[in-house]
Amino acid sequence: MVSIATWNINSVRLRMPIVERFLKEEAVDVLCLQEIKCQEHQFPYQAFIDAGYEHIAVHGQKGYHGVATVSRVPIRDFSRHDWQDNGEARHVGVELTSPQHQGMIVENVYVPAGGDEPDRVINPKFGQKLDFLERMTRWADAIDRPTMIVGDFNIAPLECDVWNHKQLLKVVSHTPLEVETLQRFKDAHGWTDIGREHIRDPDRYYSWWSYRSKDRKANDRGRRLDHMWASPDLAAQSTRHWLREDARDWEKPSDHIPLITEFDL
Repeated sequence: MVSIATWNINSVRLRMPIVERFLKEEAVDVLCLQEIKCQEHQFPYQAFIDAGYEHIAVHGQKGYHGVATVSRVPIRDFSRHDWQDNGEARHVGVELTSPQHQGMIVENVYVPAGGDEPDRVINPKFGQKLDFLERMTRWADAIDRPTMIVGDFNIAPLECDVWNHKQLLKVVSHTPLEVETLQRFKDAHGWTDIGREHIRDPDRYYSWWSYRSKDRKANDRGRRLDHMWASPDLAAQSTRHWLREDARDWEKPSDHIPLITEFDL
């Protein structure tokens, strides 16, 4: 049995108290964090070690982006891809090295948000997001190991993944072009969307709510931007998937919540 969690933490140093709370309450084996917003030497290693997570892989960057994977079980650095093609720290992959985990690969990714305008001509950031996904697609086409990819994909692909499909069709994160591009990535490896295997369409399933929403619970204008996908055989071994939506209301919260999947390996 192994449990994997993913969480866009929006500054790991600022939110270490709620990370510690989450780890204490859920005791997951592996936690993948995105948007850590620190360089590798600034990462709070000791706090994680004190919490029982002594195996750590960090790909950091000054002030922005950055990803980290912390684990209670042995891991080794497996890969670091520059899918942004500009040196930004948006990916780290690890291999679980204990025999009982069968060499499972866990890829942790932070896909660019893509700016505000869904047009690469007037908004280069949108083009960069699409190109990032195309590079991921070429990579996925060659995967030959049981692999899980998790993180903030910054795309809500299904109509029921957003609070209002029609209103958000022209909003970056839910445009048809982004959804089509993400689908090509999904098809390249035949990924299984674990979240939607356990929380079926059209059931409500959000992982992000804007800080700008004054009353998050009343408005509930959420989107499912965070994902946990796996190779088909690995996904078939997933026994449980759940969210910690209450974490959105903890003190000084991230605008994202943690997702957790349990596997019977």
